Amino acid sequence: MTQDKKKKTRQQVYTLLVQVGRKDGDGLPEDATGGALMIYASGIDEAEAVRETVAILKQADLNPLDVTGYGTVEEREAQGHEIDGHERGLMQRALEENSVVVAQMTPFFHGEESEGEGTEH
Repeated sequence: MTQDKKKKTRQQVYTLLVQVGRKDGDGLPEDATGGALMIYASGIDEAEAVRETVAILKQADLNPLDVTGYGTVEEREAQGHEIDGHERGLMQRALEENSVVVAQMTPFFHGEESEGEGTEH
């Protein structure tokens, strides 16, 4: 039990995928309808990492709509995810700086937002 207690109080890095909508000054291309950000965020638990990430994105004039958590590096490895050295480096930076690191930002254009929106032809 001591190991579990220790683990819960220690900062960890969580991989998050955040979908964003449009907002004035968001930095997305003019014709984009939104975007997705792959983020590494530190936190004592995933809920804290999500809260901090959403707060920072709002301060950066982004409009977070949805957050999907993929867990810690250990959890991702247990799911069979391959994590390369570059990704591990970004995760380590998020941990050392107790910060949110945006690893990738992908703009969406009309029709790319999500499956199930609109009608099929």
